[in-house]
Amino acid sequence: MHLVLFDIDGTLVESYDFDTECFQAATKDILGVTIGPDWSRYNHVTDSGILAEVIEELNLQSDSERITKEVKARFVSRVADYISCHDVLPIFGAYEFISQLVARQDVALAFATGGWSESARMKLEAAGISFSSIPLASPSDHFSRIEIMRLAERRAGNGHYDSITYFGDGPWDQKASETLGYNFVSVGNCISSPQTIRDYSEAEMAFRYIGL
Repeated sequence: MHLVLFDIDGTLVESYDFDTECFQAATKDILGVTIGPDWSRYNHVTDSGILAEVIEELNLQSDSERITKEVKARFVSRVADYISCHDVLPIFGAYEFISQLVARQDVALAFATGGWSESARMKLEAAGISFSSIPLASPSDHFSRIEIMRLAERRAGNGHYDSITYFGDGPWDQKASETLGYNFVSVGNCISSPQTIRDYSEAEMAFRYIGL
């Protein structure tokens, strides 16, 4: 049995840019500060991880719960507004590739994303990648990408896997995969990786990287 995990923004959905803009705008709306776009300076490149560091930098930890709730609500609202008036595209071939994996008896799947679950599901659905049966782990569960990936692994169900492969597009995806000992496949051209696909039109290569 092989486990295949996917990031979402930039990996399955062409949402990285508008997601970043919505997150920056929501943070500015509530806290009045401009953050990013150099996310690599943060220890945990997830919505909750970045926001926690911003709150700490502003010495607002005592009000952290309220601020997080308000920023999250504003962010989800901004994402919904964007989706309502823009087309949201999948990374080419993503739906077909996941459909092929879902149909296999020797593959388990899960989403492990750095974006809060509410917005993650919205973006997947808007891009036509609506697989409600595939479990999802997100910063709604934990601020650490490594812990999110571990949780996705547990939610996928099977106790033992012959291989675990993570598809991602950011350096933080690659770093977390290395820490966990996962097989990593990069999508797109944002990072350099020994195993990379341009998009899912290169499905045969992706299957080989998984070990199928």
